[in-house]
Amino acid sequence: MPPRRHLARAAVLALTFAAACAVQPPGAFADEIPKAPGHRLVEQYTGAPATPRPVPGKAPDQHPHLAANGRSGMHADAWGSGTYPWSGPNGKSPTVRSEQMAALGGECATVTFDRAGRIVTVCGTFTGFLVKLLDPHSLATLAEYRLPQRPSTVEAITRLDFSKIFKDTSGGAYSYLDDQDRLVLADSRQHIVRLAHEQAADGSWRFTVTDDWDLTGQVPHDCVSWTNLHPSGDCDPVTAVMPDWDGRIWWVTRQGRVGTVDPATGALRAIRLEGEEIQNSFSVAKDGVSIVTDHALYAFEAAADGTPKAVWRQTYDRGTGTKPGSVNQGSGTTPDLFGVEDDYVAITDNADDRMNVLVYRRGAEVPDDRRLVCKVPVFGPGSSTTDNSLISYGNSLVVENNFGYENITSLTFGRSVVGGVTRIDVRADGSGCDTVWESGVRSPSTVPKLSTANGLLYFYTKEPNSLGIDAWYLTAVDFRTGETRWKRLAGTGVAYDNNWAPVTLGPDGTAYVGVFNGLVAVRDN
Repeated sequence: MPPRRHLARAAVLALTFAAACAVQPPGAFADEIPKAPGHRLVEQYTGAPATPRPVPGKAPDQHPHLAANGRSGMHADAWGSGTYPWSGPNGKSPTVRSEQMAALGGECATVTFDRAGRIVTVCGTFTGFLVKLLDPHSLATLAEYRLPQRPSTVEAITRLDFSKIFKDTSGGAYSYLDDQDRLVLADSRQHIVRLAHEQAADGSWRFTVTDDWDLTGQVPHDCVSWTNLHPSGDCDPVTAVMPDWDGRIWWVTRQGRVGTVDPATGALRAIRLEGEEIQNSFSVAKDGVSIVTDHALYAFEAAADGTPKAVWRQTYDRGTGTKPGSVNQGSGTTPDLFGVEDDYVAITDNADDRMNVLVYRRGAEVPDDRRLVCKVPVFGPGSSTTDNSLISYGNSLVVENNFGYENITSLTFGRSVVGGVTRIDVRADGSGCDTVWESGVRSPSTVPKLSTANGLLYFYTKEPNSLGIDAWYLTAVDFRTGETRWKRLAGTGVAYDNNWAPVTLGPDGTAYVGVFNGLVAVRDN
């Protein structure tokens, strides 16, 4: 929770406006998400089924402490690639199923899958985030675990300022499923918790806390709550967590703290990046941890005692302000680790007028003046930004334009964004980058995904409508050509706005999208 997504902070904000939602009883079966008037006045399906064309290339390395690639988190794997080794829907008479998780709000953004294919997800509600175990076919709730309410929700309600929620990527959305099917997240108390799910003899399911690491000795925690409406100290929410290749759990905070916890001993170590903000998740490879702040991109490794140590740092053009479609004045992307030789990392900047895709060489020995491979401007002048992770595979990157989308009120009454999607490839000799294709697809705020098994990119799109109908579609685009292959209507109205949630491809070929009122599933018939 695109994901600053992604989110890629992207999904994170997806849990947002759930600040005004009502909550169902644990284990309740949800209803279909209601559709707005005009549902039958718009096209239900356009295009034609696509013939699967696998994309050749080396898959991201499998992280030893994460669930299998494609099952572990918002960005699909430790590299943040946004790719899946199995097929998504090919567009063969696709059907749609949705489940409403609350009367208002209830969006389920980060979707992971245990070994049996059950969904482990985090959904936003008025009283806090809910960790849910869902049946992947019916979307029925099998078990749930309630997380504490975020300070931003209390602030939004007491101060009538809901921007507090939309700018908050903390509280559990940037979670991951580990190699033992346990969900690991940082809650709003500044604790990292590890949750297992288990089935009782009577067939019922439950979550149990297997570990709880208290970060408050390292992180300011005088936060707004219903019993502390006017705190006098500092509050620094934890944004994201991820393990490194040695199993050490890394964590970052909004105010620029970078830390680790040793799961075996509970030892905590942290540093502070003074004056810098972290609103995105981060990515991990064998050679270390890649983190982007609102000022710079970093490569980190851990010292012998676990203390984070910066290996290199590269500043980028952060522009002169926050654009509509961005959470803060900085990059909106979780770093992507990629390349045929596993040697690149990519982000976007926040340059005024036109945002740039930036590709860097990753090696610790690379001189600073040779680290930047390319800087490619994308989208139109004055309307170019993204707050979602790139897709990366082989030497290719795909970026979408989120300019103009801020929250669920942005695109009502038939409005849309200017949109745009671009594919960029790094040259085989590493001498620069080239634009391969550009598409006019309007994907306002989703974390897009690629199936390497069928060669389709998946977006969640919305076109302008002169009748004022807000129609949302799952849209499949050919990775090789940028051609739109097919579109399937997911639903109409604000309840179907994905509000920064990602597309997630399930192992059975289903595409899931978290939407304002719950979760949508699109699968071939």
